[in-house]
Amino acid sequence: MSERITVLVVDDQPVVRQGVRAFLGTQSDIAVVGAAASGEEALHLAAEHAPDVVLVDLVMPGMDGVETTRRLRQLSPRSQVLVLTSYDQDEYIFPAIRAGALSYLLKEVGSEELVDAIRKAAHGEAVLHPRVAARVVQELRGTRNDQPNAFAELSERELEVLRLIASGLTNEEIAARLVISEKTVKSHVSNILAKLHVADRTQAAVFAWRQGVVRP
Repeated sequence: MSERITVLVVDDQPVVRQGVRAFLGTQSDIAVVGAAASGEEALHLAAEHAPDVVLVDLVMPGMDGVETTRRLRQLSPRSQVLVLTSYDQDEYIFPAIRAGALSYLLKEVGSEELVDAIRKAAHGEAVLHPRVAARVVQELRGTRNDQPNAFAELSERELEVLRLIASGLTNEEIAARLVISEKTVKSHVSNILAKLHVADRTQAAVFAWRQGVVRP
């Protein structure tokens, strides 16, 4: 590649930002065009630089990595998102991929593996950490075998909350309807998103309508 791969680093931890930036700076074919401490800052820098690859942490205060990924892909479609996180649970993996992440690596990854993944991402090639790849394969197999039971993992109360979400009710309204605290509602919503592998309540509502959980 004649031109250097431009990279934006997004992580709320200064040590991680500085460390990754310093290491990538030693690579002759990579240029770090910015380092953001938040999703909001990442969007500003992405609009300015339109980087080839954006390294995104998932757990950040304010705008999380999933929402940051979704907005980055809308703002700069040419930029490929490479998730670099400490989390390999389903509630992180699938929403990030659905939001548009191309690759998903854990922070335990070796430096050379990270550079290789960045180079591949610049060419549109995905790289998944082995544990993440295993979960994706398992999910695909499960989806293929259990499609009619997409909501089997939800409890009766979670299904009830999902129906109310799909009916357009807010957390406050759901709490009042079910006579439970708003904090409990938020907990149910988080569980629903994780179990359905969707990024937000809107996607959960759409999924519920499509699957017939809620009918006109």
